[in-house]
Amino acid sequence: MKTPWGEIDVSDAHVHFFSHEFFCLLARQKADLAIGSEDNPAELVTRILNWETPPAGPPELAEIWTRELDRHGVARAALIASVPGEEMSVAAAVAHRPDRFYGYFMVNPLAADALERVEKALAAGLRGICFFPAMHRYPINDPRVDTILQLASTRTGVVIFVHCGLLTVGVRRKLGLASPFDMRYSNPIDLHPVALLHPKLNFVVPHFGAGYLREALMLCDLCPNVHLDTSSSNSWTRFQTPALDLRTVFERALDVAGPRRLLFGTDSSFFPRGWHAAVLASQVEILRELGVGKADALAILGGNLDRLLRQG
Repeated sequence: MKTPWGEIDVSDAHVHFFSHEFFCLLARQKADLAIGSEDNPAELVTRILNWETPPAGPPELAEIWTRELDRHGVARAALIASVPGEEMSVAAAVAHRPDRFYGYFMVNPLAADALERVEKALAAGLRGICFFPAMHRYPINDPRVDTILQLASTRTGVVIFVHCGLLTVGVRRKLGLASPFDMRYSNPIDLHPVALLHPKLNFVVPHFGAGYLREALMLCDLCPNVHLDTSSSNSWTRFQTPALDLRTVFERALDVAGPRRLLFGTDSSFFPRGWHAAVLASQVEILRELGVGKADALAILGGNLDRLLRQG
């Protein structure tokens, strides 16, 4: 991709795959959705959302995402299975185009089959284990989380994604699905002893901590194995006092975490919107204004993600 620093391979660290299986799983949660034997549950859900229904086959959706990345000049993306049960769809997409995609998956460590799911997903080639403590209502230092982290520690090229801060799931809101999240479990500081206990694991906190910037930066200062992803519009800045703009967020993150621990991401998800090019444009302009050099821009915009996930 052409940038102010010349041609750069851009890798997006945060893209939700939103497969056919994802929408089918949501349909099962929507009690008032009348599903007949001849209905396509995914189509019923996407019709409500006014989104495109993805093809049933993950390889076909992988091809759609490949063309979309090609259209914007993006080299690679980390695809996220956004609900437990979608991980094999993402694994199939990654297996179809391993040159273009890495795979992440969400796990609920409280589920009886959580460890089995993690073992299966890692064996299928997925590289990111995603924890959403507020969503599933558990502390990140829960022993069941540690069991999964111990397993992850035996692998190379695996990252541990921990969502902290503000958590809103727009698709659930639009479908009228309950979101009984618990913000008590959303503070990045809670990750401090966990990251220290597993120094060989690389942790990723998305959205600069999504409202907990101060705490996320404290965590990064204390734990060199913690990284931040820059994804989404970062609208959480409106909750800061005094008010912050994204330029200041980047300035502080670069000062504390440094350019080797920032991972560019967009939080892209559904079609027809597709890949969220405006996020890249605004972040590239901020990095340019801050005087970031080419080597650091290469790292932030893709090199860091590729380095973490290609280890071993």
